[in-house]
Amino acid sequence: MGAGRLYTAVAAGGFRRYATYRAATAAGVFTNTAFGIILVYTYLALWDEKPHLGGYDQAQAVTYVWLGQCLYATLAIQGGGVEKDLMERIRTGAIAIDLYRPADLQMWWLATDLGRSLFQLLGRGVVPFLVGAVFFPMALPADSGTWAAFLVSLLLAMVVSFAIRYLVALSAFWLMDGMGANQVMMIAGIFFSGMTLPLNVFPGALGDVVRVLPWAAQIQMPADVLMGETGVAGAFAFQAGWAVVLLAAGRLVQSAATRRVVVQGG
Repeated sequence: MGAGRLYTAVAAGGFRRYATYRAATAAGVFTNTAFGIILVYTYLALWDEKPHLGGYDQAQAVTYVWLGQCLYATLAIQGGGVEKDLMERIRTGAIAIDLYRPADLQMWWLATDLGRSLFQLLGRGVVPFLVGAVFFPMALPADSGTWAAFLVSLLLAMVVSFAIRYLVALSAFWLMDGMGANQVMMIAGIFFSGMTLPLNVFPGALGDVVRVLPWAAQIQMPADVLMGETGVAGAFAFQAGWAVVLLAAGRLVQSAATRRVVVQGG
């Protein structure tokens, strides 16, 4: 089997695995929709007091809310992706089996996570977004080119999200227990990705910093591409740059871990 077919099959397996949890998916759709409605009215009240906050009008702010609810599970903003399985396999020593597979460890888990992300987008993300589009005014593009650019930006966001979580998961080689690292990742994800508020709302030096961190590639960039608030080429370069840097860092950490750390169980 060629590498392309192998990783496509791995991604399909990741998709099918999460597709089996139908009750959890339905509960997630309801939760994201309910939280989306709460956040929309919160944002509307805020934008009533501060019109054009962060350069957005109210319709753009509403769009940002529903896009965030669509991508919350898709990008595993607070965890819940393949990093949990990877940490557990490191803890138990089962990672040794993965290292003996005739496949690249990082690419294997990336393919698995992309399959998971695609299911979460279709199974859990699309419905809340459509609810928002039906019942609230949203700033959605009319041309197919912008939607195509958004999908590319979303794919890059998935890769950046995985790369961040992969680095966190690899810390289990040294820490053995990933709970602390996961907690830090969850807090950083919810704050720096723009899940709480758009990053262009953050003032002064804080805003300058958070907008150049890798988490900005997850929600802020796809949102701005969708709403035409940023140049497409610049957004792609920002996301692709962080994807390359983080994946390269993950490969270096992986190499150091597998050479110097004793796997549990021998």
